[in-house]
Amino acid sequence: MDTPFPPRPVVGILHPGAMGAALGSALKARAGAVVWADAGRSHATAKRAELADLVAVPDVAELARRAHVIVSICPPHAAAAVAQEVAVAVADRPDPPLYVDANAVAPATVREIGALLGAERVVDGAVIGPPAWEPGRTVLWLSGAAAPAVADLFAGTPFTARVLGTELGAASALKACYAVQTKALPAVWAVLAAAADAYGVQDALREQLTGDGVDLDAHLDALHARAGAKAWRWAGEMDEAAAALAAVDVPDGVSRAAAEVYRRMAERPH
Repeated sequence: MDTPFPPRPVVGILHPGAMGAALGSALKARAGAVVWADAGRSHATAKRAELADLVAVPDVAELARRAHVIVSICPPHAAAAVAQEVAVAVADRPDPPLYVDANAVAPATVREIGALLGAERVVDGAVIGPPAWEPGRTVLWLSGAAAPAVADLFAGTPFTARVLGTELGAASALKACYAVQTKALPAVWAVLAAAADAYGVQDALREQLTGDGVDLDAHLDALHARAGAKAWRWAGEMDEAAAALAAVDVPDGVSRAAAEVYRRMAERPH
């Protein structure tokens, strides 16, 4: 395909939460402008965008009209709806933007987005690590026909961009598999603690685990510290990870159970 965007493209971020603000800030030196759509967004989102020195535009339609590259970084359950909103906004553009779906979704979800916006205009992205304000901690995995161009755009930024191949869904598959380790397995501590409490054997369980060198309370505290206010978002990520596993005939129960753990955690904060 032709070069998908000019040397200093206008980049649109949908939407600048903690990770989106970091992505937008990282691209400021490489972009002509980094914009975000402020219609309906919270004060916290606006503040993050302001601190990251991003430029506000009225709405998604205006962002989609101006941007050469759009980066979608939103809660997993909203990824398809955000892509649909962009599709409507760019329907009449002769030069539609490149769309980077950097959400924690199943490969099937990103392929659906590719069918909606044009597979050659979509790049599958997976961020592994915290919001990156300094290099060395966070990797942005990319797949799709235009993945090398997006990797070049992130060169020299705090995000280490790595190309996984040309297949849409490859980056999301990697993220889903990684999330089983980082989010599904730790949920086991909440499951066994809840069951022990219900059966009235929590003290005996703690004694037995302590004898094995396992500090249950420390694991539970760490789980709540990491999930915290993000539990509702982790639930959506675990749903998508489960869909990714089921699609290749791998048992998905561990991810489904983790999703329910995080939904309950969000409803009843620790």
